[in-house]
Amino acid sequence: MFQRPPNFSLADLNRAQLDSMADAGATIMECYRVLRKGGLNIVGEVLRDQGTFYELEHYPKDDVFDPDSHSQYYYHAHRSDAGEHGHFHTFIRQPGMPNDMLPVSHDGDEIWPTGDQALTHLVGVAMDAYGFPVSLFTTNRWVTGEAWYRAADIIELLDRFCIDHAFPSWPVNIWVTHLLVLFRPQIEWLLLERDKVVQQWQQDHSDADVYEDRNLDITSAVAINVEAQIRCVMNLLED
Repeated sequence: MFQRPPNFSLADLNRAQLDSMADAGATIMECYRVLRKGGLNIVGEVLRDQGTFYELEHYPKDDVFDPDSHSQYYYHAHRSDAGEHGHFHTFIRQPGMPNDMLPVSHDGDEIWPTGDQALTHLVGVAMDAYGFPVSLFTTNRWVTGEAWYRAADIIELLDRFCIDHAFPSWPVNIWVTHLLVLFRPQIEWLLLERDKVVQQWQQDHSDADVYEDRNLDITSAVAINVEAQIRCVMNLLED
């Protein structure tokens, strides 16, 4: 079930934000162009030379990591009933965060990753069978085994996400980096909504550790369309 951000309008953005999104959109379309010319797509590139595709396995093996930005992503599948082929999970690891950025306090039994192993989930990107993104979503802590940071802190990290190398695919890494720019407003809303959902769930289920509750996995989601987002941005820039 996808949620439409209430009173959400790109018209509220300033010129600099729209210009950044327009540039990101043009870059994404160029990625699609070069992939299409070779008969390829985003998902196919991630799965290339990875052998049999198994649910829950990470692709590519050992994930994709940028040692300079400490950005990370992987692709996998386990929600075939959700109308998707699979999805990307994107992260920033602790060394890529400001020194004073800390996870929320937690007194549960589950051990969270700490130090250089700590990471925060930025956003998930669901893909269709043709290799195109169809939705963005956030998740509860247990889903990715992250440390839990406040939405406001994660929003500060979005500009730091960058995969600046060619493994497993240069077009894919450019695409995922710029997708988070093109849909920055939606991602910010999703993260803020995530915190509201978790807070409400905690109030309604006070006897359980909300971050480990298997009944709460997807905390916010919204359908997306790259071409429609680009058209909206360009129309606003022309006004």
